[in-house]
Amino acid sequence: MRGVIFDGKRPQVVDDLEVRGPGPGEVLVAVTAAGLCHSDLSVLDGTIPHPLPVVLGHEGVGVVEGVGPGVTHVAPGDHVALSTLANCGACADCDRGRPTMCWNSIGRPARPFSWRGERPYHFAASSVFAERTVVKAAQAVQIPDDIPAASAALLGCAVLTGVGAVLNRARVAQGDSVLVIGTGGVGLNVLQGARLAGASVVVAVDADPAKEALARTFGAKHFVDASAVPDVPSAVREILPAGVDHAFECVGDARLVRQAIDLLGRRGQAVLLGVPPAGVEASFRVSSMYLDKSILGCRYGSSRPQHDIALYARLYREGRLLLDELVTRVYPVGQFERAVEDAHNLSGARGVLSFER
Repeated sequence: MRGVIFDGKRPQVVDDLEVRGPGPGEVLVAVTAAGLCHSDLSVLDGTIPHPLPVVLGHEGVGVVEGVGPGVTHVAPGDHVALSTLANCGACADCDRGRPTMCWNSIGRPARPFSWRGERPYHFAASSVFAERTVVKAAQAVQIPDDIPAASAALLGCAVLTGVGAVLNRARVAQGDSVLVIGTGGVGLNVLQGARLAGASVVVAVDADPAKEALARTFGAKHFVDASAVPDVPSAVREILPAGVDHAFECVGDARLVRQAIDLLGRRGQAVLLGVPPAGVEASFRVSSMYLDKSILGCRYGSSRPQHDIALYARLYREGRLLLDELVTRVYPVGQFERAVEDAHNLSGARGVLSFER
């Protein structure tokens, strides 16, 4: 079968990848579409270290082909969106409804594939840049089959992370103000999360002016072009003189983390979503924090995928959540290199790989 392998030198599309069948508590999924997320690119450039070789991809949708013993919530033929949380469901954090904190899901990549005598690793417990993949049952969330595959694929990462950061982690309240720094796939979903939460003033900041129209479509009321404004903080303060209630950093830049913190108002909170290179440190003025300000990390939108993906799919079908607008272009898997090049150069939200023949 076809898949995208990264061996540390270059990614390549191969046609001799194999995957084993599902074991107990596992699901075999025929992948139909997979989004190309910045986290995949971060493996390629070394920002995210990962054991090699690896089958990339972590934002996908497909059809169940088989289930292992003990799996009852999905069956062959079901359409599923895949999460990256291979959580155990039994530890203290899972029991408290915090699957993103499950230690069994962090740093333990499986190796269900075989390729030319090697056993490539899973990436983010899902590896959806392959025609078929094996995941834990908890990762497969049944969705309606009338949602277009390219759109549904984005439920598993960009939407869960961005919307979840607003609703689950920051708990933005009606009437609050929101600042979003970086309007890629995650940033756009933070914007629509703010819209869903009823935020009153929503400001987007990006260095690409071509992103303004899309940012406004997703919920931004104001757009600050960081490439044209000499002082971004001053431009934001003109809109929000008393500071912002919630600032989301979606780039992964220490300078922008500091900017988000400095722009907080009293009782404001900065939520960190961007992924900088390992070891990067950020600073802030300690005295400013005594106005009840907070700095929040956020893993995967603090999501409960079985609940949240189903919710977001329902909101999409009701016309309240945007998915189709996130898809910039759909590429056959054989055009992976072109998709990566466009991801670096284009102003859209997400390129999506298609595995449908």
